Amino acid sequence: MQTIARSSALSTALRCALGLALFSALPAQVLAAEQCPLVTPSEAEARALQARVLTIDTHVDIGPDYASDKLDPGGFTRAQVDLPKMRAGGLDAAFLIVYTGQSKLDEAGYRAAREAAEDKYQAIMRLTRAYPDQVGLATTPAEVRALHDAGKRVVLIGMENAYPLGPSVADVPMWAARGVRYVSITHMGNNQFGGSSNPNAELGDPAEDPGLSPTGKDLVRALNDAGIMVDISHVGKRTSLEAIALSRAPVIASHSGVKGVYDNLRNLDDERLDALAKNGGVAQMVAFRGYVAAIDPAVKAGMEELGKKYFSQGWEKATPEQIASFEREMLALRNSHPDVSLTQYVDHIDYAVKRIGIEHVGIASDFDGGGGVKGWDDAIETVNVTRELMRRCYSEDQIRALWGGNVLRVLGEVQAKAKPAQ
Repeated sequence: MQTIARSSALSTALRCALGLALFSALPAQVLAAEQCPLVTPSEAEARALQARVLTIDTHVDIGPDYASDKLDPGGFTRAQVDLPKMRAGGLDAAFLIVYTGQSKLDEAGYRAAREAAEDKYQAIMRLTRAYPDQVGLATTPAEVRALHDAGKRVVLIGMENAYPLGPSVADVPMWAARGVRYVSITHMGNNQFGGSSNPNAELGDPAEDPGLSPTGKDLVRALNDAGIMVDISHVGKRTSLEAIALSRAPVIASHSGVKGVYDNLRNLDDERLDALAKNGGVAQMVAFRGYVAAIDPAVKAGMEELGKKYFSQGWEKATPEQIASFEREMLALRNSHPDVSLTQYVDHIDYAVKRIGIEHVGIASDFDGGGGVKGWDDAIETVNVTRELMRRCYSEDQIRALWGGNVLRVLGEVQAKAKPAQ
């Protein structure tokens, strides 16, 4: 297991004397660099704190054959997240994702997307049915806490890309009843609801974000009515700001970085961060190498070659053997060059906290959707995130807010503003 470098012999008491106690005077912000002693806690100290905190990763993708005889998440698997890895790393809960890629806006495309979404949903249900003594599905903050108190891992459901909803919002209540608790408006490429942060020219997308379509405005209202969080990750700037302005409930970015640390199309600029905070929402900082910092050019070139080698027909059509080979060769490639690190990832958390306040920031991995950085590359290493936050003088209450308290607050507020089903 990779961990952050071990602490010096300084005890917790001494570290507090050096500055941690100052948090009582700064309840909503990070200590200034000159006030924080930057002493790395031991792994035992980090694990002890993490055991007292409910930890939620708001974006975990599931791959082909998930929860089948080819990949059983009840045991150690090739996936970055499974039940043993969650236990080992102290990860209590995760939003598992009903993801569909973007294709043409026609009936054939909608039909294929619905089938893909159904496959992902049924895979999540197989997990919860197979291990009811270890894991449960939660749909409210109270259910999350009850399952956690019972000693179980918690599954929540997010939908990445509203594309499979088709040309209307009629299916939103159905997905709400199934347990989906956030829906991202778009993914890579514009769809029937609005503009993406990454328009797809091959699908005819214009370079400029067109904003919410009339059906997109219906979607925001329908999600509000159903008590589902509106997600602006992967969404274009104009569409994001229009969705935030229209929503009568707080909005989230389920897995995004910040442009103030690294300028990437997928990351949020200050205007969107400010709008999200004013709306009462939360921005979940994502540990995805390409959104955290610049990737070594040799790694980027090698990754493109491996993608052509193993995924010429697309990720979703790859066999488990192809995925395993890709991951094995990618690991070797990263180990031979400088890698994007956990400390660079937490820089995004620091920036967002200082910009919009700790109550509007959270944590997401995007594991098995491309996510991971050196030091947090699977769920086993989750405690390393807590350890780095402690090193930077975040208090226990602040770490609790980042790791799940904030997103549960937003979910509760969104559900409180929902309209009863007719």
